[in-house]
Amino acid sequence: MIRRLSIKATAAAGLVMALTGPLFAAEGPSKKPNVILIMTDDQGYGDLACLGNPWIESPNLDRLHGESVRLTNFHVSPMCSPTRAALLTGRHCRHVGLRHTNNCTELIARDVPTIANVFADGGYRTGMFGKWHVGETYPYRPHDRGFHEAVYHGNGAIGTTGDVWGNDYFDDIYHHNGEPKQYSGYCTDVWFQEASRFIRESHAQDSPFFCYLAPNVVHGPMIVADKYFRRYRDVEGVFSAGTAKMYGMVANLDENMGRLMQLLKSESLERDTILIFMTDNGTAAGAALGNNDFVRAGYNAGMRGKKTSSYDGGHRVPFFLRWPGGGLDGGRDVERLTAHLDVLPTLVDRCGLECPDDVLTDGVSLRPLLEDTADQWPDRTIIESFTKVAMTERWRLVHNTELYDIMADPGQRQD
Repeated sequence: MIRRLSIKATAAAGLVMALTGPLFAAEGPSKKPNVILIMTDDQGYGDLACLGNPWIESPNLDRLHGESVRLTNFHVSPMCSPTRAALLTGRHCRHVGLRHTNNCTELIARDVPTIANVFADGGYRTGMFGKWHVGETYPYRPHDRGFHEAVYHGNGAIGTTGDVWGNDYFDDIYHHNGEPKQYSGYCTDVWFQEASRFIRESHAQDSPFFCYLAPNVVHGPMIVADKYFRRYRDVEGVFSAGTAKMYGMVANLDENMGRLMQLLKSESLERDTILIFMTDNGTAAGAALGNNDFVRAGYNAGMRGKKTSSYDGGHRVPFFLRWPGGGLDGGRDVERLTAHLDVLPTLVDRCGLECPDDVLTDGVSLRPLLEDTADQWPDRTIIESFTKVAMTERWRLVHNTELYDIMADPGQRQD
């Protein structure tokens, strides 16, 4: 039976901290902050220069890293649709009916509110741009689930059978609130351009906005302009052409991040906007694995496994949050165990939103950790339900058969 608890409740040590209760409003700032939530696809923890990658160049994301509160022990699901469902609802993917990533197994149950519903009910203008992948038809599309405006490609990747025939990342046809429309330019450029338009329009209307920007990069197929690919093609240590193209896709993404951050500054939105960058699972192309999922080539920040893996390399990802007006800037690491389930309750708490009783969460508000006001933070056990991983600050239990002490000597660590 699902219990109704406050998001401020805590679980006893050693028990699963799956808090499934209504989100209660907290006192927020007098002016509601804007929110831009950026989540890339298949980009792992090690696919950024600021997190140790020795080959990649990502100066704008590195700058955001330096200006943000960083969750360094932040976990998602090891595949795209499960992560998206959990992020959008604050609930385990199994709790909202999602079972996999295709053939109608990736749907969020119709009666489950999303983060867009919560923000729209709170007076925000809501927009979604990029990869959706939690429902292709009514009533599961983004504009059916609380987004006032949505521009998105079909299925889980551009060029797959569920997408528009002939799409190849350049000058493609995407869906604008369900209607096909031709766009000019590279896919990532389009998502950022459309999101920027939405931001400008919302600002002109003096409306707070929630912008969910979910580029399809660096998911395959690996397609990027030659000028980006050539940067990495012949670099020693970049172990494959696919990895070189992936790095090129990150370079293009980084340029778009720079333009977005400049937009916020030029429109005087930087101070009052919560800007979040995260990814949806571990790397797909940034590392090659050998025996027992240990990395034999590439860079994976010392972790074992990658996308789809139950080891940390499959589900530990970057999370940067910057909000100058809320005192969340300047660069600081938070090492406590956190997850995608916590994003919705954290934003609800920090934006001072009210939620009806049917909005439940399996996560908690991270406000005390972000603001460095937590004198004591309870030990947590977080379950990644899609691939059967139980996590605490010290332990990882994988598939109910492998138990690892991640505080042990590096040679004994599973990651």
